[in-house]
Amino acid sequence: MTLAGDQALRKARGTAGEKSPAAARSLPAAAELLDWYDRNRRDLPWRARAGAAADPYRVWLSEIMLQQTTVTAVAPYFARFLTRWPSLAALAAAPLEDVLKSWAGLGYYARARNLHACARLVMKKYDGAFPCTEAGLRELPGIGPYTAGAIAAIAFGAQAAAVDGNAERVIARLFAVEQALPAAKSQIRDLAASLVPPHRSGDFAQAMMDLGATICTPARPACTICPWMPVCRARERGDPGSFPRRMRKSEGRLRRGAAFVLIKAGGKLLVRTRPPKGLLGGMTEVPTTEWVHDFDDAQALRQAPRLKGTRPKWQRLPGSVRHVFTHFPLELVVYSAEVAADAIAPAGTRWIALEGLSGEALPSLMRKVVAHAVKPR
Repeated sequence: MTLAGDQALRKARGTAGEKSPAAARSLPAAAELLDWYDRNRRDLPWRARAGAAADPYRVWLSEIMLQQTTVTAVAPYFARFLTRWPSLAALAAAPLEDVLKSWAGLGYYARARNLHACARLVMKKYDGAFPCTEAGLRELPGIGPYTAGAIAAIAFGAQAAAVDGNAERVIARLFAVEQALPAAKSQIRDLAASLVPPHRSGDFAQAMMDLGATICTPARPACTICPWMPVCRARERGDPGSFPRRMRKSEGRLRRGAAFVLIKAGGKLLVRTRPPKGLLGGMTEVPTTEWVHDFDDAQALRQAPRLKGTRPKWQRLPGSVRHVFTHFPLELVVYSAEVAADAIAPAGTRWIALEGLSGEALPSLMRKVVAHAVKPR
């Protein structure tokens, strides 16, 4: 147990003693959760079978994909990645463009760039073997505190806390943590660390994830079948659904802009590649204006693509395309036009076949824009 974890547990004991002598005498035991896990563990494509050693590559790949994304959404992407790149060496040797294409639609595209950079760094610096400690893993691109803890515990058996959103909710309810997120993250992590057993720490990490995903759910938790029901302080209070406490999140200010869908005879779409860093970095997009708060629709066509020798007849389409990023919502009006088969793409742009869009690195936003402008063929 870490010093911080021990201090957190002592604090929890004191708090429990003030509110409930019974809770003070009985704190969560890892054995109870592991017994439950052995009977109820989920069968996930990246999870090793009971008693089998975990594959660090599969653990790392799944954990990166699962950041801010659901198991249901990740499963088909994980399968496709593993089929195409069955090893870390294969992924490291792949062009970034191919990785981004395979990632398209999964969102949070910085993860794909970091995934590729991490694979190359591990091959170059560590001869293809991931560091086995939290500290070592934290040095790699795209790996933060949770991901480092999860990989260290699941892939290498380290006594590390893996506190994802599910585990965060479980701990907040177990100890009735009153401090609101995100400020409570440090306290919750320390409390989680205090519970990690020296043995089967990987199973314990996955058990916490499964408990939060199937029993200790955000709404209507199934407390009566929870292995930790007798010691859960939020359940004892009668308000488990009110934990974890959260600061009210204000939605970012709306940004607006215009997108230009230009089709060349023969079924070609004009696209460009976004800068490698920043929002949607390295992904493919149709040309757009800047996304600003004070967008002036009357001036939009000044930023439309200009082709040498031809002048597209742009038409504004009814409605708009709305998309929500992590920090702001975006609304795009869409202009469309068609040009002859001999039209030349302006500098920095290229033509791609509409029939091959599924294989391009178009993020969800751009797929919405194209769907808004192009009728199914």
